[in-house]
Amino acid sequence: MKKLVVVLLLIAATGVAGWTWWHRSSTPVTNFRTVPVERQDLLITISATGTLQSEELVDVGAQVAGKIESFGTDPDNPDKPIDYGTRVDVGTVLARIDPSLYAADVEQATAQLEQAKANVKRAQADLVQSRAKLTQAERNWRRIEGMEPGALSATDYDSYQAAYETALAMVGVSEASLLQAEKAVLQAEAQLRRAKTNLGYCTIKSPVKGVIIDRRVNIGQTVVASLNAPSLFLIAKDLTKMQVWASVNEADIGSIHPGQPVTFTVDAHPGETFRGTVSKIRLNAAMIQNVVTYTVEITTDNRDGKLLPYLTANVRFEVTNRENVLTVPNAALRWTPLPEQVAPDARRQFQAGEHTTTAGPDRSRGGGRPHSRPAESDDALRPGTVWVQDGPFARPIPVRVGLSDGTLSEVSGIPEGTLVIVGEAEPTAAPQSGTTNPFVPQIRRRAVARPSS
Repeated sequence: MKKLVVVLLLIAATGVAGWTWWHRSSTPVTNFRTVPVERQDLLITISATGTLQSEELVDVGAQVAGKIESFGTDPDNPDKPIDYGTRVDVGTVLARIDPSLYAADVEQATAQLEQAKANVKRAQADLVQSRAKLTQAERNWRRIEGMEPGALSATDYDSYQAAYETALAMVGVSEASLLQAEKAVLQAEAQLRRAKTNLGYCTIKSPVKGVIIDRRVNIGQTVVASLNAPSLFLIAKDLTKMQVWASVNEADIGSIHPGQPVTFTVDAHPGETFRGTVSKIRLNAAMIQNVVTYTVEITTDNRDGKLLPYLTANVRFEVTNRENVLTVPNAALRWTPLPEQVAPDARRQFQAGEHTTTAGPDRSRGGGRPHSRPAESDDALRPGTVWVQDGPFARPIPVRVGLSDGTLSEVSGIPEGTLVIVGEAEPTAAPQSGTTNPFVPQIRRRAVARPSS
């Protein structure tokens, strides 16, 4: 019995010694990660996504219906037909529609015009004949009026009078017929001009000088012209000047104005930044999934031809530029130590919650896309706190926080070059002395991430 008690005491003593050794050897030593307060320029921007477009696009359609018979020839290479990317001048033939029906309309209108002209000549002849008959009837009537009463019977007298009045009326009818025939000529001429115009529409010509962006028909395809003219070609008038149509969230549109500088990148040219200027803010807002966005037009120079239509652009609107200001990472403003990491003389203030942690805006809108934008008032400074290392502890320093670009924030009230804490490094175990007990399990203890306040 005594031997059993002794064995149990030895086992308990060994366990206590092992636990004490493991606890001491695994007590973490805090290592703070620090960065210096730096003086640099701080650019406040608003991010958006847009699409590159030609500054002026011309949609060439057809005013008549028919089958596409052929395409025009490339002005730079007569052996090639008009196609995508062809450079055209004003009046360049783009395509031809089968003109058979419209040529027949021209012939019919021409024949109707000739018939109308013949009707005019006939009406003129009828008018001359009517005037001659009127002259003869008038002379007869004058002679009858000069005769003595009773020399002619009343019936003959009435006949001559009626003949004169009938001839007079026939002259008026002939004059009206001539006028009608002349107007019919004008109508026939208008019909002929219309037929010739429609025949001319069978040849599709370029109204501007530019580059063909899209060809939407093929040879043999039938074009049907209705209330909406069918689109055959899309021509970019000038590719040396491009536009970016960017969708901007309603919360950011108040910081956008015409003339504002813009930078953007495209995936087609990685590592290259292009510059532009806001030219217009369209007022017809769009609502997609309860998010209101406005289209902002940005003009940019494309003389080198690197930018192509319909490329996706990642746009950054330059809102405010702070030059030569003190900055700290936003992580320094968000980091808060554990109570036992605070310097002893600052623990009461820390426990009372008198410190303030303020980081710059770092929020997302519209599908999780991060924005960098200024505070509601650019000159408004907010209270904040950064922490500096004081031996094995952390000590708070109150600062005033200004603008933020989402990564860095403007601060004041702290000297340049001060090392501020942005986080904790991987904790290292205290130096071990003596030998390692192979029967005690070796457990690595990792630092636990704490949410920032």
